Amino acid sequence: MPRDLPARGARISVPASIANLGPGLDTLALAVRLFLHLRVRKSRQPGASLLHFHFRNIELQGENLIERAFRHLAARRRFPSVDVEVETEIPLCSGLGSSAAAVAAGFRLYEKLFGPQPIEKLLAAGCAIEGHPENVAAALLGGLVVCCQRDDGSVIALPGPWPPSLRIIVATPEVQLETRRSRAILPQTVPLSAAVSNIQRVALLLEGLRTRNYAVLSEALRDQLHQPSRCAIVPALDRLLELRHPGLLGVCLSGSGPSVAAVAQSHLREISALLTNTFRKAGVRAVTRTLRVYQST
Repeated sequence: MPRDLPARGARISVPASIANLGPGLDTLALAVRLFLHLRVRKSRQPGASLLHFHFRNIELQGENLIERAFRHLAARRRFPSVDVEVETEIPLCSGLGSSAAAVAAGFRLYEKLFGPQPIEKLLAAGCAIEGHPENVAAALLGGLVVCCQRDDGSVIALPGPWPPSLRIIVATPEVQLETRRSRAILPQTVPLSAAVSNIQRVALLLEGLRTRNYAVLSEALRDQLHQPSRCAIVPALDRLLELRHPGLLGVCLSGSGPSVAAVAQSHLREISALLTNTFRKAGVRAVTRTLRVYQST
């Protein structure tokens, strides 16, 4: 039986995420403090099992993934119709997990009506909708998430802490890049040496973060599987990946782009300006955000 919503309604907030972190293609993701917000109330409109959406500060582009994710779980179950007000801080088609946040929000909406669900069920459903698990896992679990998809489609996701002194400076150029296009440019086969290089750097990244050995992060964030190909479609990416600054610990593409993420402890304003100016020299305006990591409580 579906639950009754409180008279005042319910709020749902889901974080953005930065996937891959350089070498961890379809494996690593980091939840950051930009949010997709839903406000849910029992609808006064006639009819049952309906979702009435109002998008406050965005125009829906394509499919409503919040509703798709909700109905993926609900199937043919009946529920009282609800009004859903949507507001987002996450720029669309930017490599910050906006679609995964929408999927996770649909799952949380389902839980508001039908109660908590096993995380394994949500992860498998999220991977089935998104095609890869890491963004949805970070949106659901928070923190730094390591993902592994089994042959049967189920997902193992292990969340862990992120060092609180490390900030993420995200530069988002004023261009949109659909994930489908960014994935289509990737090679179908890679040299064994490239695969080994990425495995080494994923291990180095995780151990460097665990031991607070931040000097290795610049090398650990390097990648040979996806970033080289994406330099052709993300403005100034080749130059951004090679940036150097005393306070800069490393740079990587954020998800499939076009945003770029820099890891730093200090000189945050200088690094933010460095990213912006590098995009500007390529003829592209960019917005920078200095973000903290979202740790689920």
